[in-house]
Amino acid sequence: MSTIQTSSKLVSISNSSRFAKIAALAVLSSAVALTTGCATKRSTSEVVVAPLGIPGGQAGYTGAIIVDNPNAIVTAADNLQAVVYFDFDRSDIRADAANILNQHASLLSSNPAAGVLIAGHTDERGSREYNMALGERRAQSVSGYLAAQGVPANNIRVISYGEERLATTGTTEEAHAQNRRAELSY
Repeated sequence: MSTIQTSSKLVSISNSSRFAKIAALAVLSSAVALTTGCATKRSTSEVVVAPLGIPGGQAGYTGAIIVDNPNAIVTAADNLQAVVYFDFDRSDIRADAANILNQHASLLSSNPAAGVLIAGHTDERGSREYNMALGERRAQSVSGYLAAQGVPANNIRVISYGEERLATTGTTEEAHAQNRRAELSY
């Protein structure tokens, strides 16, 4: 009888050991699930980043309708200078840019349903990541200036192309200066 009891205790210990292992695995997997969470859809941002530029060299952003204005607004905007320039490694609005942006603010304020897309650009100096961030800061700077002039912020969209869409090629200061820009499109 002592042999049977011993083997029954071994079976009992073996079952408890299995149960303990299963319980430990269950607790561990629950902890992993709780700390990593579920995948959720992120809310869309006001900033659109185009890391590869516009595919196929198309003239406008075609990924989605960002700005949908009546023809009268587009025609009126065609009469305005649509590019503002920035100093090297800067995103603050220069005096010459303020004059251009005041005209855009006037157009947008007098047409409250009109929207604008601001694309920030850089020259090719610096890392790709840095230039994407600098292009975004430039576009956001223009957006902030227009909003301060009374343009509804929800009518302004920004995108950064960084160094991906150069206006001109070359390594001269003149070429770099033409690439440090923000473009407004309707």
